[in-house]
Amino acid sequence: MKETIQLGEIVIDVTRKDIKNVHLTVHPPDGRVTLSAPEATRLEVARAYAISKLRWIRSQQKKLVSQARETPRQFVNRESHFLWGRRHLMTVAYRDAKPLVSLDHKRIALTVRPGSSANRRAEVIHEWHKALLHGAVPPLIDKWERKLKVNVRGYFLQRMKTKWGSCNPLAGHIRLNTELVKKPKDLLEYVIVHEMAHLIEPTHSGRFIAILEKHYPTWREARIELNELPLAADMWKEKVP
Repeated sequence: MKETIQLGEIVIDVTRKDIKNVHLTVHPPDGRVTLSAPEATRLEVARAYAISKLRWIRSQQKKLVSQARETPRQFVNRESHFLWGRRHLMTVAYRDAKPLVSLDHKRIALTVRPGSSANRRAEVIHEWHKALLHGAVPPLIDKWERKLKVNVRGYFLQRMKTKWGSCNPLAGHIRLNTELVKKPKDLLEYVIVHEMAHLIEPTHSGRFIAILEKHYPTWREARIELNELPLAADMWKEKVP
């Protein structure tokens, strides 16, 4: 039976886990609240903990309302775009030739066929983003396979509205959000390590945290930075644990 705690207008979903301490999380985009508690915790005790954190919950929900977001991009001349954490200006040329994207200093040069729509220009850039990620991701996976002693059987890139990445431990697969191409490369590495750690421990348990602490001790700083960077116009962000 699903357990919940009601604090005025705030509803908190309660989950029992094999953990030692109570964990409270406020999730984007709408400020949904969850509480994870050790299996033997009485609901009254969990409720008292949530009440003690009520001011913090409201503060986090307020921050989510003001979360920075990119304005929708039209992929036109002199529009700004981010790549690996740096701002670039776009130039667009129309030629009756195969679409092409190149990077020159601080400019992204997009060449498309005459009459190409904004959606088509966006798709060309998205395919270029995936090509850049396909160049950056395998070396990082190789590096962390050796460190974590795991085997990634496959990785996939896709648009994801609510997550930076995901892992299927049974299949040995990880998925990465193509929006990561816009973030600094060390944050891409953090997400890869996070998802690969799930091949060892599928849940966000104390054991999982211990794996991150041992192999990627700056994971908390990386998480904070990633979760504070602007979102794509159509993306919601779930805080990476």
